[in-house]
Amino acid sequence: MPESIPSDLIALRDRIHAFVEGELRPLEADLDIDALVPAEVRQIVRERSKELGLFGMTQPKSVGGTEAGPLAMVVARETLAAGNSTLTRFIFGPGPGMLARADGDLRARYLDPVLRGELSGAFAFTEPSGPGAPDRPTWAKRDGDDFIVTGKKAFVTGGATADFYQVIVNVDEDASGPGGTAVLLIDRDAPGVSIERAFQSMEGGGHVELRFDGARISKANLLGKVGEGMPRAMGNINEERIEVAASACGMAMWTVEHLTRHITGGHRAGGRLSDREGVRLRYSDLRIETYVARAMLYRTARLLESGDDAINEAAATKVFCTEVLGRVVDGAVQLVGGQALIVGHPFERLYRRARSMRLTGGASDILRLNVARGIIEFNAGRL
Repeated sequence: MPESIPSDLIALRDRIHAFVEGELRPLEADLDIDALVPAEVRQIVRERSKELGLFGMTQPKSVGGTEAGPLAMVVARETLAAGNSTLTRFIFGPGPGMLARADGDLRARYLDPVLRGELSGAFAFTEPSGPGAPDRPTWAKRDGDDFIVTGKKAFVTGGATADFYQVIVNVDEDASGPGGTAVLLIDRDAPGVSIERAFQSMEGGGHVELRFDGARISKANLLGKVGEGMPRAMGNINEERIEVAASACGMAMWTVEHLTRHITGGHRAGGRLSDREGVRLRYSDLRIETYVARAMLYRTARLLESGDDAINEAAATKVFCTEVLGRVVDGAVQLVGGQALIVGHPFERLYRRARSMRLTGGASDILRLNVARGIIEFNAGRL
């Protein structure tokens, strides 16, 4: 449980909480929450984050980071999400992601500049569907020292501002080598690469659809080997899923605390909403589910901390915590009433974010199928 974390993580939690409440909250007071955060404000947050030892938690020790473990990251991300500040997303330094094992020229051209904050990349994984979609997933053919890439990628988050893309392609087998999935690092301005459309999802995230029209990409931009594409793409999936689950729990914590203040304050009809039995029943359910979700989150974090693969547990935790968040925010909206539906109300914003999190890192139903497969076919996990 969260109450049994070691003293150093308690200190980390308290330090983050004090940072959010004592420094970020005043800093964002005069900001337009829906507008782009000014560069000078982002820089203030980053520099202070470095001073507090937070910035490098997501970065390898080999480049000067502190490379925090799963349990520390859960504590940090849950605490940040519970602060519900728009500035918390600038606290951590860029993580390596799939580039973690890049070496030589790829490390010099991509990984090191990313970790220094000089370049940004976007992950191009999802294939488009429906009318107009290509007949086959994005593919590549060998041509001497190059790959010729053709196809489309949908929902490339951050793609509008990325300097390069980490693209999953299906390489055709030929006389010069085997086929299979592969990761190619493709520069945004490479010939044959274009942004077909840019769009925004309801929680405010920016995405693009990419098009590859016979883009010629050097084999030197191949990350790893042909056939390693999917394993590399899934290599840090546990981290992503536990990160989403931790954020969901933090958001649920903020929601129930904000709701508590609302129902225990004065009401236009007289008295307090919290004096009504029906309100108390709904409110208790939100508290109970948040409590259970956090217990699940911290147990899974400890499994990952021990080095356990815990892929089933991470998937289950991501599903449960994000589904709980959805119910908690929905219940809070119901208890507050119509005011919570007005654009700009904190619950209105959280409602949109909560819904998107059931898709981030794997849609809930897909992960449910994965959990069942892990147990039935591989007898994996502790569920």
